[in-house]
Amino acid sequence: MSDPTNTSINFPAILASSVHDIKNSLTTVRELIAHIADKQHAHKNHNFIQLEFEVNRMNNSLVQLLELYKIDSEKFNLDIDENSADEILQEIKAQQAPLLELNQIKLSIDCAEDLYCFCDYEHICNALNTILNNAQRYTNTEIHLSAYQEQDYIVFCIEDNGAGYPEQLLSITKTEAPLISHLSGSTGLGLHFVAMLAKLHATKDKKGFIKIDNDSPLGGARFRLFLP
Repeated sequence: MSDPTNTSINFPAILASSVHDIKNSLTTVRELIAHIADKQHAHKNHNFIQLEFEVNRMNNSLVQLLELYKIDSEKFNLDIDENSADEILQEIKAQQAPLLELNQIKLSIDCAEDLYCFCDYEHICNALNTILNNAQRYTNTEIHLSAYQEQDYIVFCIEDNGAGYPEQLLSITKTEAPLISHLSGSTGLGLHFVAMLAKLHATKDKKGFIKIDNDSPLGGARFRLFLP
């Protein structure tokens, strides 16, 4: 029998459960949006596309919170396999295509077809999608995706021609926690999640990591994910 005088609360578990419930509700909302769009033949309607994008963005944030909880609870597992870097970039481009077209954002890809990396395909696609989502929000007209080998790492790079990362986010690769800006409302959660995911991709002597800066040849932000 539980002790009624025990008032301790497992807040992380309660939060994870609540996030999971919200995520289930968002799934229902996404299905309703798709149903209404079908019924009204509104798949190219600006409002529907924007609404779907924002719901997906909320869903991605909830997924990241759940995954971070699993990592902290040592319940997180990766499915590592050899994957085509080009296929990963093509996949995230396809998922973002409707909004890219709607907002008239040019997206280019530079990656050798024979470039392969060992990674968890689904998690890496989701992580890069998160970064691409942010790039779409802050770019002016152009985003460039690339993947290449640099020494013992495969590097995935996302660049844009926007205003670049704000100063408070540029230090996120030097901290273990999301950085919260009370002025912009930005938490850096996406970057923190990708950084944690990168570290879990490890060999005997190397771990994955991320780098962010404003040194893109396009003039804006540059994000790089290094996988061993």
